[in-house]
Amino acid sequence: MQNKKYKLSRRAFLKTAGLAGVGAIITPFNQSVQASEEAQAMPTRPFGKSGINVPILSFGGSLNTSMSPLLLRQAAKWGVTYWDTAHSYMGGNSEKGIGKYFAKFPEDRKKIFLVTKSHAWTLGELTKDLNNSLERMKTDYIDLFFVHSVSDISDIDDDTRLWAEKSKSGGKIRLFGFSTHSNMAACLLGASRLGWIDGIMMTYNYRLMHTDRMKRAVDACANAGIGLTAMKTQGGGQVKTNTEAEFEIAGRFIKKGYTEAQAKLKAVWENPNISSICSEMPNMTILMSNVAAAINKTELSSRDMNLLHQYAQETYSDYCTGCTEICESTIKGQVPIGDVMRYLMYCRSYGDCYRAKLLFKDIPKNARAKMASLDYSLAEKRCPQNMAIGNLMREALRELS
Repeated sequence: MQNKKYKLSRRAFLKTAGLAGVGAIITPFNQSVQASEEAQAMPTRPFGKSGINVPILSFGGSLNTSMSPLLLRQAAKWGVTYWDTAHSYMGGNSEKGIGKYFAKFPEDRKKIFLVTKSHAWTLGELTKDLNNSLERMKTDYIDLFFVHSVSDISDIDDDTRLWAEKSKSGGKIRLFGFSTHSNMAACLLGASRLGWIDGIMMTYNYRLMHTDRMKRAVDACANAGIGLTAMKTQGGGQVKTNTEAEFEIAGRFIKKGYTEAQAKLKAVWENPNISSICSEMPNMTILMSNVAAAINKTELSSRDMNLLHQYAQETYSDYCTGCTEICESTIKGQVPIGDVMRYLMYCRSYGDCYRAKLLFKDIPKNARAKMASLDYSLAEKRCPQNMAIGNLMREALRELS
C-alpha cells in the first residue's frame, strides 16, 4: 500500500432544504414517517454479494452533533440501521459518540450495520486506526471497513488485500472496501476487476448518474457483486446559480408533495444497483425528512427525472465532477484542486464554512502559497465541465484562509 504525504477528505453533510428551507417537510411525507412504525418499514436492498441487506438510507456521522443518543436512538427506531463514520471525523468524537450509544443500548449493536473509514496510507497505520475505532465504538467488529478517499485504484494493492483477509479472519471486520471522491468511475471500474472488494462509497447524484462512464462503472460493480453506497447525493456545487430552472424544479416538486432535496434522494434510489444513500442528518428535522422520502413509495415521473437532468446540463460548469486526474496533472499536482473544490462546495452549497476553513488550513502551506500564482489555463482547457478553475482557486484562497 502506497504511503501518501497528503490525503484529505471528509464527507459533507447533505443539503436538504431546497427552495422551502431546511425545516420543510411536506405533509404527505410527514404523515408517512409518523405512521412508519406501524404501517411501513424502511426499505432494504442487498449489499452486493455479501448476503447482507441494508437500509436504503444510511446515517452519516461526520458531525459531532449527529452523535446524540436521542438522534441515534430514533434513527434505529425508524430503520436507519446503517451507520457510517470514520476514524478522523470530529477528531474521533464521532466514533466515541457511537461508543457511548452502544454502552447505553448494547442490544442495538446486533442490528446496526456499522461502517468506519481510515485515512491511513500504510498497513501499520490502518491496523492502528482499526484497533482505535473498535475501542472507541465499544464493539468487537466492524461490519464494513473503508480505506478513505481513494483517487487511484493502484492505491489498493495486493498487500491491502492480504491485510483485509487477515482482519476478516481475525473477526475484526466483516467486509472491506473504500470510499472515493475523485476519479470515481475509474476507481469503480478498477475495483470491479480486482475480485475481492466488498463495498464502495462514492460521490453519486443526479448530475453524475447519467454519464456513460459512471453508468458502466456502476454496472460493472453490480456485476462483480460489490455493494455501492452513494454520497453527496444533493449534487451541490462550487458556484451558486439560483437559475430560473432551479426555482421551477423546486416548485414542481413541492406541488407534488416533496421537497427538491427529497426528490434528489429518490432520483438516486431509482437505480436498484445503489444499495444505500449515506446522508448527514444532524437533527431530527432532517432525519424525519429523509426517512419520509425513503419509505414513501411515490416514484419520480420521467418528467421529474428529465427536469433534474436538464438542470444538471444547464449548470454543469458550476459543479466539479471530481475528475482530478485531468486538472491536477496539468499543474503536476502542486495544488489539490479537487480537495479545494470540495471545500468550496462545503462552504457555498452546504453552508458549512467553518469545516471548510479547517480543512483548507490542513493543505500544506507551500501548496496554498502557490494557489494564486499558478497558471490554470491548460487545466481549464481540459476540464470537461468548463469550470473557471483559476478564479475558483483564488476565490477559495480569499474565502477560506
